[in-house]
Amino acid sequence: MQKITPFLWFDGNAEEALHFYSSIFKDSAVVNLSRYGDSGPLPKGTVMVATIEIFGQQFSLLNGGPQYQFTPAVSFMINCEGQDEVDYYWDKLSEGGELDMCGWLRDKYGLSWQVIPTILIKLISEKDPKKANHAMQAMLKMKKIIIKDLEDAVKG
Repeated sequence: MQKITPFLWFDGNAEEALHFYSSIFKDSAVVNLSRYGDSGPLPKGTVMVATIEIFGQQFSLLNGGPQYQFTPAVSFMINCEGQDEVDYYWDKLSEGGELDMCGWLRDKYGLSWQVIPTILIKLISEKDPKKANHAMQAMLKMKKIIIKDLEDAVKG
C-alpha cells in the first residue's frame, strides 16, 4: 500500500472525474470503487470513494459534497518529454477548464495541473544566468509551454 495518497474532494461528480482522468491517462487503472448505501449522505449508488492509479501513483476521489473546493495552491505536475506530450495533456486536461500562466491550468473540476516539459527545468537552471533569465522571461509570457520558444529565447 502506498504511504501517502492524494485524497481529492469532489461535489457529487467523482465518478465522472474518474472516467475523465482514465480517458486521458492511458496507463491508468481503477483500483477501488465504493458506493454510498442507504445511509447516505449522497443518494444510494453514488460513488463514495474511488481510487485510480496513474503512472504508478494512486489518487483517491471522494464525493464529499459542496463544503470544499480545489485551490491552485495544490497542483499536480506532469513532466513531459516533448512538445507532443505537452500538447496532449494540455489539450485534454484544459477541456472545459481554465488556462493559467506558466504551464498551469485548472481542469473542469477545478483541479490544478502543471503541464511542464522536462527541458524547462534544465533551461531555467542553466549555469549561465543570462540564459536562465531568458528562459524564465519567455516562460512567464506563456500559458501553454512551447519548447521551441524557450529554446529560441535562450539562444537569444
